Amino acid sequence: MNRKQTIHFPRWTWLAALFAIFICVSAQAHEASKSYLSLRFESGRFTGRLEIPLVEIGNVVPGQGTRYDGVADYVRAHLRFVMDGRDVVPEFTSQAPELEELSGGRYLEFKFALAQSAVPRTLEVGYRLFFETNTLHRGLLRLEACGRTQMAAFSPEHPAQKFQFDEPSYGAQFLAFVREGVWHIWTGYDHILFLLALLLPAVLRREGGEWRAVNDLRPAFYNVLKIVSAFTVAHSLTLSIAALGIVKLPSRITESAIAISVVLAAANNLWPLVRERGWMVAFGFGLIHGFGFATALSEFGPGRGNLALTLAGFNCGVEIGQLAIVAVFLPAAFALRRTWLYQIPVLRLGSAFVIILAGAWCAERMLDVKFVPF
Repeated sequence: MNRKQTIHFPRWTWLAALFAIFICVSAQAHEASKSYLSLRFESGRFTGRLEIPLVEIGNVVPGQGTRYDGVADYVRAHLRFVMDGRDVVPEFTSQAPELEELSGGRYLEFKFALAQSAVPRTLEVGYRLFFETNTLHRGLLRLEACGRTQMAAFSPEHPAQKFQFDEPSYGAQFLAFVREGVWHIWTGYDHILFLLALLLPAVLRREGGEWRAVNDLRPAFYNVLKIVSAFTVAHSLTLSIAALGIVKLPSRITESAIAISVVLAAANNLWPLVRERGWMVAFGFGLIHGFGFATALSEFGPGRGNLALTLAGFNCGVEIGQLAIVAVFLPAAFALRRTWLYQIPVLRLGSAFVIILAGAWCAERMLDVKFVPF
């Protein structure tokens, strides 16, 4: 008679494995950050405002304290404007930058002007701030001229953008925010872990108080499809509502709720309360995550004239990013679903790690402290 063997692990092995995973992830982690650049043509010249995160400044201009001369020099060296093929040097209009609080933390605000007697035919903006120390950093641009608003996102891969004022490139703007959406989901560790926590049991079914492997790919595929579709519909709904200004929640509440949603989704894998309707969980918590996506765009301030274009591009990017994760996860999970490796280290140990990490994020966001390096 064959007897089923149960493998037991000492508690210290679980703690050691969790600690090792945490160290490996932390060693490679950078925190995503954003700068905000605004340009407006009025009274015969461009006026501009640049808001840069204080947390990034110490990495490129150390030892500044309350003196920002070195920061201004750094900005001049890494921010370039070319009008009709001619370099234009920004002229700072205030003696010192102002310190301000945004949802992403503390920022320095520089105000400047670009001397110009008329709207140029083309404007090229080169943004290379902080890319040498943080590859996850992004610069977001809002450009207003000729009654139109154009937007762009700068990254290490796309540090320069060119704009035409006679024929603005809406296609380029759409693609810029598709890239921004993909980048946001791939660097949003809380969004990724929430999605993975929901997907982990997608190739399993609950029987007799145990997780057991499904026999065919089809039910697993449809389960994943329902989860991703529900999450998509929910976050698209609240993202649009928040972007239109109909409902706006404080970022601390939103981000804390997102961390709690990750904890609950992972805990459901260890102590299942919702078994067959994971898509309902995805929809409910997807509503909260939509407000988190809106935070990424709120301080960017897209105008209503091109809000639809911005939202469409950003949403498409988020979905492309999600589908890429699913495309990697589902085949691997289905292939490993019957193995000890998937049922113990991946499902159980992985869910426990997600609970610990998301719990730490929740504490950070509620208490406004920082001890997790990503």
